Amino acid sequence: MGAGSETTVADPLFTPVPLGDVVLPNRVAVAPMTRISATDDGRVTDRNADYYARFARGGFSLVITEGIYPDAEYSQGYWNQPGLSTGAQAAAWRTVVDAVHRAGGAIIAQLMHAGGQSQGNRHRDRAVGPSAVAPRGHQLSFYRGSGPFRTPRMLSLEEIAEVRHGFVAAARRAVTAGFDGVEIHGANGYLIDQFLTDYTNQRADRYGGTVRNRVRLAAEICADVVQAVGSEVTVGIRISQAKVGDATHRWAGRSGDAETIFGVLGRTGVHYVHTTEPDATAPAFGDSPLTLAEHAKRHSGTSVLANGGLATPAAARSLITAGAADMVALGKPALADRDWVRAAREGRDPGSRSLTDLLAPLADIKDTELGGR
Repeated sequence: MGAGSETTVADPLFTPVPLGDVVLPNRVAVAPMTRISATDDGRVTDRNADYYARFARGGFSLVITEGIYPDAEYSQGYWNQPGLSTGAQAAAWRTVVDAVHRAGGAIIAQLMHAGGQSQGNRHRDRAVGPSAVAPRGHQLSFYRGSGPFRTPRMLSLEEIAEVRHGFVAAARRAVTAGFDGVEIHGANGYLIDQFLTDYTNQRADRYGGTVRNRVRLAAEICADVVQAVGSEVTVGIRISQAKVGDATHRWAGRSGDAETIFGVLGRTGVHYVHTTEPDATAPAFGDSPLTLAEHAKRHSGTSVLANGGLATPAAARSLITAGAADMVALGKPALADRDWVRAAREGRDPGSRSLTDLLAPLADIKDTELGGR
């Protein structure tokens, strides 16, 4: 290279990345954030289409939806939560999917069984879980809940098989609705995470006891969904340590548990693992300097999305540059500035817009979970 020549280094946030068979133009996704703005019977509306498409217009290459309940049994967690348990619900999602595609983005449906954290289900009066152990903490008042979580009824082996079937059926409906992928919600204290968590899982059968047994349901659902739709769309799973009512929970086996959990999940054939922590750049355990995303990257053998505390482009960029994650997923920062990606590309601080501009999207906070960090 001759004297005076310059080398242009590509911004790692804005290099293409494959996620399954979907090739995304940048590495910034919208994290799943619960909304309670569907109809009473779980159908999304034009309001949801406008909400999701706005992120795609702001430059986010991928939008992951709020948690969607997969069956008309015990999976619903909140009143006015959207579902994919019926053909009518899937047809309603088509409007949302088309709006995001027209805006230039890809969209993944997050499938969520609330389990013992359910606080509003139009189909069933009771909640179910791996064991008759109530989740820690209290129901979320801004989702019309109050008081401690109820003690769930323990699922039988036959009912666990029905849960698995519900995820597969919902994944097929997601394909019919045109989604680019599905994400299994295995985080934040919902049913799959309740099986993974030592104190909510007191089972003595093949789903309880060791961490390898406790991650079994997550692995089975991932494998089921990959087999059913993995050749057509991207399939991923979201994993966390913290929960809705237990923000400080950590896996007892620390790095050893991480090796087992991510190793087992990676072997199911999922196309990505999505980790979420309060701070995605902090060590996950005291026995290792690795972040949870780095543990996932090291042991799963697949792509990794990282979420948590990545408010600035510099913080997001650091994970990609270090090879700790392939993509970042933003919750609160995306909600506060839906042009975050465009601002970052132009070298501006995403929080530098006028107060009036920033307040406009915050009107949605009343029906949006701020747990998507």
